[in-house]
Amino acid sequence: MNSKERVTAAIARAPVDRVPLGFYAVDHDTVARVLGHPTYVRNKIEIQVALWEGRRDEVAKGLKEDTVAFYRKIDCADILLPKEAQLLPPADYDPDPPKRIAELRWEDRTGRIYQAVPQTNEIQCVYDPQQGQTTYSVDDFRDPLEVTPPDPSIFEVLDYVVEQLGEDRYVAGTTGGITALTFLDGMQNGLMLYASQPEVIVAANRQSVAAQNMRDKYFIRPDVPGVLMEQDMAGTTGPWVSPQMFKELCFPFLRERIAHVKKSVPQVIFHNCGNNIPLMEMFIEAGIDCYQSLQTTAGMEVWKLKQMFGDRLSFWGGVPVEALIVGTPEDVRNAVRTAMERGAPGGGFILGPSHSVAMNTTYDNFMAMLDEFVRLRDSF
Repeated sequence: MNSKERVTAAIARAPVDRVPLGFYAVDHDTVARVLGHPTYVRNKIEIQVALWEGRRDEVAKGLKEDTVAFYRKIDCADILLPKEAQLLPPADYDPDPPKRIAELRWEDRTGRIYQAVPQTNEIQCVYDPQQGQTTYSVDDFRDPLEVTPPDPSIFEVLDYVVEQLGEDRYVAGTTGGITALTFLDGMQNGLMLYASQPEVIVAANRQSVAAQNMRDKYFIRPDVPGVLMEQDMAGTTGPWVSPQMFKELCFPFLRERIAHVKKSVPQVIFHNCGNNIPLMEMFIEAGIDCYQSLQTTAGMEVWKLKQMFGDRLSFWGGVPVEALIVGTPEDVRNAVRTAMERGAPGGGFILGPSHSVAMNTTYDNFMAMLDEFVRLRDSF
């Protein structure tokens, strides 16, 4: 089996010649260490600043070259997701950059303030003067959203990676979006609407799913074996809304989305952090094939999940990201062995970190994970 065949079989819970390996994403500090030079790959702050400064083509070139070079060096990785090979603004992108108001801090013309945090590889809006100022009604969501064909150049990096690596590797693609939980006016305000105006949530879900279905024909790229769909919707103790509320307000639309995507591509990988065990039956009924992000600190332990759902769902993860960041190489080796012992029997398992190979992962730990995986992969 080549990597694509191996991952396809694992996701389908069919026999494989050996356990596959994959990463949800690899942040730029690890990629740079492997390649020996700084990189735009998963360098969220540098990418955003470069785009604001009009260096879009430079970013595209760097992402294409370095993503392919990284995965050719890390040739034991069987699957990659469109996190490194990200979508970009179109080639004729004309930025409207915010002004720098302090070190690592910017303000745009609407008054939104953005803060970069290099330690976590994040740049986020930390203040929006409009947040909390909007009221909603069902009438706001009656008219369909306009969907126009995107400029093909937004797929430049992803299409290049599929061309270069997709013959042998499983390169998952994108879709027109996902509706799992709808957050109107930010997460905090959005969650309040589930209790105060559930009819608005239903109307918003219906409108967004219709638009996402129409976007699929542009965003599901040709020749991809599967797609990644993702939205975090749980904390360490459980989902952010009750299972009953999710079932009534959200599940029908998630099921509709997955069914529409599967008209174009056979396999759906779903990334979702937190403890989602109370929702897992609905994920399965919706048609999700592989659940990624086994957050062990939230009780999402691979052996337990396989016992509960392994006859209907495959799982990807098992190595706690915390071990990669603060553990020792021996801690990482132990975590790989434990994940393989608990996840591999019976198939339907892809080894990987519980989330990404996150910023501040120790290089020796990353290499220990790869080395231990290669040592064990033919033993299960």
